[in-house]
Amino acid sequence: MAATTRVLSQKEADIQMMLAAQVHLGTKNCDYQMERYVFKRRNDGIYIINLGKTWEKLQLAARVIVAIENPQDIIVQSARPYGQRAILKFAQYTGAHPIAGRHTPGTFTNQLQTSFNEPHLLILTDPRTDHQPIKESALGNIPTIAFCDTDSPMRYVDIGIPANNKGKNSIGCLFWLLARMVLQMRGTILPGHKWDVMVDLFFYREPEEAKEQEGDDVVAAPQDYGIAEYSAAAISGVSDQWSAQIGDSQWGADVAVPAIGAVPVTENWVPAQAPVDGWEPSSAPDTAVPSVMAVPSVQPTGWE
Repeated sequence: MAATTRVLSQKEADIQMMLAAQVHLGTKNCDYQMERYVFKRRNDGIYIINLGKTWEKLQLAARVIVAIENPQDIIVQSARPYGQRAILKFAQYTGAHPIAGRHTPGTFTNQLQTSFNEPHLLILTDPRTDHQPIKESALGNIPTIAFCDTDSPMRYVDIGIPANNKGKNSIGCLFWLLARMVLQMRGTILPGHKWDVMVDLFFYREPEEAKEQEGDDVVAAPQDYGIAEYSAAAISGVSDQWSAQIGDSQWGADVAVPAIGAVPVTENWVPAQAPVDGWEPSSAPDTAVPSVMAVPSVQPTGWE
């Protein structure tokens, strides 16, 4: 009897992807508000997160994001380097406003700042690292969604998604899943169809690795652009033609520099014959340069 392969549902496929990205691995510490999301604790002391609850919280967060009419009113923020590429990609596909890097204090509270913004929703990568925007969102009554690890503080976090927020693969996988759920609920992606965007685009890459990949992706330009190819034979042929026209005696030969007086110069600028002893010409030039005293001084009228 042939074995039948069961097609995984959307939830099962997502949980399998989260397992591969190690979203379920927590830390050795556990906050009292995160105990409800812990599945068990391993022998080495690391807490295991229940991925079923993680997927449900991702669905809840996607519903909240879709409920906001203008996507630009959503700010997705990450001060950690592992999450900056993920939030930029998330903002690219969902239309949110990304803030990658350090948070400027007063962005949500100080109206005199040029970077002042009043978002309707705030999405964070790590509540511990992004503590400043969480405090400001609490002062401005801004709802906050955050990826929370087992040791993350839950204060001022409205929707905490239990997940590993320290691994680069985990952060990229979570933002990819959240972006896909948002597009499915908006109707951009038809139900039952896969998203053609790869999850690898959301992963953090080292700068050296990115440079190497950019170097590999450079395509050699075609040679036929009207530019002549100068080979060694062509260069030698040109040099032979020039030497034949100029003459072998003058090509590379030592040129004797004549003496100063041996060069005949006309127009009475320098005497035509060689100078005598003392470097004085035998005959003065026809046009003598007038001295400074011989030039008549011209004074304007009325000047005394």
